[in-house]
Order: sequence, then structure tokens, then C-alpha cells
Amino acid sequence: MSQTLSPAAPTDPAAARDWRTPLELGFLGVVWGCSFLFMRVAVPSFGPYALVELRLTLGALVLLPFLWRDRARFPLRRWPLLAGIGVLNSALPFLLFAWGAAHAPAAIGAITNAMTVLFTALIAFLFFGEKIGARRATALLVGFVGVLVLAAGKSAGLSVGPSALAGTSASLLYGIGYNLVKRHMSDLPPASSAAATLGCAAILLSPLAITHWPVAPVPANAWACAAALGVVCTGLAYLLYYRLIQRIGPARASTVTYLIPVFGALLAWAILGEPLTWTMLLAALLILGSVAVSQGVFRRR
Repeated sequence: MSQTLSPAAPTDPAAARDWRTPLELGFLGVVWGCSFLFMRVAVPSFGPYALVELRLTLGALVLLPFLWRDRARFPLRRWPLLAGIGVLNSALPFLLFAWGAAHAPAAIGAITNAMTVLFTALIAFLFFGEKIGARRATALLVGFVGVLVLAAGKSAGLSVGPSALAGTSASLLYGIGYNLVKRHMSDLPPASSAAATLGCAAILLSPLAITHWPVAPVPANAWACAAALGVVCTGLAYLLYYRLIQRIGPARASTVTYLIPVFGALLAWAILGEPLTWTMLLAALLILGSVAVSQGVFRRR
């Protein structure tokens, strides 16, 4: 998951107490948790390049009507930046998570994805002059300790370190992309911008996808997972997320970050039979706890 845009806070304060909010947040947590399971199933048959190409293309197609509607707001001069952000915020992170899913349980990617919130604050501090404060700095250190704990673990006797590093790198790229979007694309409609960046990323990745397209027949379950990854976990999920942001604000909507690792790990355990280890649990507690501290959850309460 990438939190690509932050529209204005909701105009109706009662929206945050709407009964739909917890249901939609829970649904998003399940959908984005499932994305790691879908990658785990599909990537052995497709490989990372072809799978990510399908994900980008299908996600862009779902959102394409919004881009067509708002096409007048996307002059030619903005497209190079859109393409660059598409690579940083979609193509490369998706590739890293897909590669990681080919070498370790789905829970590894789901847990490291939560580092996006911390990396977003770090990049804003290092390159954009935003204050980070002692609380967030401490949270970052705790989060990195969680990544080290996760990387030190094993699954089926094999180290998950490379996959944990890949997922952490993907989250770092999400953090960079989020800051770029916040500063250069905040005046554009969210769904249309997502369609533009996903579409650009799909076009730029297509040569690699074509040269690495699977030669063996791809099973039906892998096709189904790839389609769900693009249509549901990318296109439709972005639409729901933007709708949530507009209704309850970005801070409240970002709480879905806490649900993704939980659902990702539990679904992979229940459906794929993948093990849940103590290092995964400890790492998840450290990373999610650090995210909660960085966002001031306990202080507000």
C-alpha cells in the first residue's frame, strides 16, 4: 500500500463517527493484506516483472475514467514528473514486494509495509525541512530495530533477511514518493493522479515485462490472483481509500496501516499454511508500536 495523496480534511466532523468508517477501514485492511498473499501465489508463475506489469495496467484501467474526466488538468509539461513519481511510488516498490514474496512468507512484506509511515517522516525531515522531534526520532529507531529482528528470523530453515530488506526498501520508496506527491501533485484530483502515475509506470516497465514474460502456461489460480491484485488491491482499493480520506481526513484513514500486517499474516497462515514465528510477532509489535508512537496515538488518547 502506498498513501499517495492527502486531500483536505473532511468538512463534516460527524463523518469520522460514521458507522461505515470502521467497516471500510477493515475492508481496506483485508484487501491490502490480501495483496501480499496474491503476490505470494502469483509471482512463482509470472515472475516479478510480468506480475507487476499486470498490476499496474489493471489498476490504471480501473481509474482511467477519472483521468479522462480530468484530462484538462494534466498538461503535457506535468507528465515527466508524473512518470518519475510513478516509478518511485509504484513500479519499484511493487517489484520489490513481488520479489520478496517469491522468497519468503507473505507476512514479511506485510509487516515491512508499515515502515512507510516512518520513512515518510524521515524523508520529510532530511530533504524538506520538516521537524521530526524526539518522539518520532525514537519511533524511527524502534522501527528499525523491528526490521532487524524480522531480518534475523528464518522460515522453513531459510533466512527471510533479503525479503525483509526488499520490503523495507519498498517502504522507503513509498516514503519518498509520498513526499513528492504531497509537494508537487496536491492540486490534482487523487484518483486521476493515481491513474496517471500507474499508467506511466506500466508503460515504462513494459519492455522488461515483455522480455521476462512467462514461457510456461500460467495456472488459473495465478491469473486470478494477478487480476485481483490489479483490479481490487490497486484500482478499487485506491478509490475507497481516497473516499475515506475525503470523508474522515488523512490522519484517521492512515490507521489502516495497523491492519495490513495483521490481516496479511493471518490470511497467509489460514489460506496458505505459512508459519507465524516469534520473530515475526516481535517485529510486528515493534514496528506497529513505533508507528503508533510516531503518530501520537497514545498521547492523543
